[in-house]
Amino acid sequence: MGADRPIFVLGCPRSGTTLLQLMLHAHPRIAIPPETRFVITTYEARNSLGDLREEKNRRALADSIVGDRSTLFYDLGLDEDEIRDEIVAGPPTLGSAVGAVFRGYGRRFGKPRWGDKRPGYYQYIPALMRMFPDAQIVNLIRDGRDCVASLLSMPWFKQDIHAAICSWTEAIDSGRQAARRLPAGAYVELRYEDLVADPAARLRDLCDFLGEEYDPAMAEPHKIAASMIPDRKTWHADTQRQVSASPAGTWRDRLEPWQISLCETAMAGRLSSLGYELSHPGRPPAGQFVSYARSAALHRGAAYKRHLRERRQRLAETGPVESML
Repeated sequence: MGADRPIFVLGCPRSGTTLLQLMLHAHPRIAIPPETRFVITTYEARNSLGDLREEKNRRALADSIVGDRSTLFYDLGLDEDEIRDEIVAGPPTLGSAVGAVFRGYGRRFGKPRWGDKRPGYYQYIPALMRMFPDAQIVNLIRDGRDCVASLLSMPWFKQDIHAAICSWTEAIDSGRQAARRLPAGAYVELRYEDLVADPAARLRDLCDFLGEEYDPAMAEPHKIAASMIPDRKTWHADTQRQVSASPAGTWRDRLEPWQISLCETAMAGRLSSLGYELSHPGRPPAGQFVSYARSAALHRGAAYKRHLRERRQRLAETGPVESML
């Protein structure tokens, strides 16, 4: 069995991570909540929290998680006072505090194993592994052209196609880096197209990786979607229908020819290596490719700044961050 190893689901936004979250949550032993927003923000603020061996600092940390609506703690349906007390009484590390929240979520459903889902975790895999060294990472990969087409249609995505392409390429590259560095049994990739084409088979494979027995309820996530997805997230309406392969490959109708050519020019090597067939639409407009190259440089610069900031923060840490639950 997978014991109590945490499970983190990540991938480029609009890769199907919410669908996979529901599938995993349908397992009788695994609880994975709707997207939260406190894990990385708390990790990055760790040096301002003070020495967690002091009770007042653990209490302040607990208050910052359960009392701030931006963390989305309220979506978890947990008792604030109970979780606050559990963090204060728990081991004095950041990972222990974060883990206490998710452990409480698992307890709500009577499940011994917990996880979390957030697409953007691909940028923070080392941080997740520092807090939870025994974690298992599931990287869900979808055709980059479909991700871009879907992102451009989202009400919350305020950027352009160049940024959308960069999000996908960065997610792929971060996953490949993790695959090289993490030990066996800590990281796995799963293609969205394979998952929706044969849910039972792919979920069996995933359960083998997680050390769990497959449960048929996992292939019917629509049965729990209404109770799990907050009403405000209307862009997840498809999760309330039976799993279907129909969303795969819709980029052909949703993207303009120049957008397809830009995607394939920027993504070609990665798409091919992942088994996605190229349509070879020709070269994109020169101005668009220059804009993409500029955006890609900005994304690389931002990643490098995160790396430098993390190095500085590690030098200033007042104690361990690893979960001791």
